[in-house]
Amino acid sequence: METEFIFKGKKLEELQKMDIKEFAKLIPSRERRTLMRGFTDAQKILLQKIDKVIVGKYKKPVKTHCKDIIILPKMVNLTIHIHKGKGFELVKIQPEMIGHYLGEFVLTRQRIKHSAPGIGATKSSSAASVK
Repeated sequence: METEFIFKGKKLEELQKMDIKEFAKLIPSRERRTLMRGFTDAQKILLQKIDKVIVGKYKKPVKTHCKDIIILPKMVNLTIHIHKGKGFELVKIQPEMIGHYLGEFVLTRQRIKHSAPGIGATKSSSAASVK
């Protein structure tokens, strides 16, 4: 049995009908200030693409470098390709992600993998050097 998603006492359908100023009252202050400040040009382009996808006019996958945008209720159930430094990673927006930043779901740092130590790294490696 699937439970219905509720965010701060509002159902997903109610959240999707709200405008941004009403939605901003429900999220924490840091995110609220970001939304009330307005969107950057890159964020506006991303929102335009998302609106076109919702209407059905945009068929390509939505790709973005913009990781600093707040996830809005209208983005739920969309798949967005977010740039992670070297390539794009697919992120399916779930209702639980509402109010978070896109960048929180794409980790850009990887675990450092070292190979064998180089010349001069250890005392025994001096025997390997050519004199």
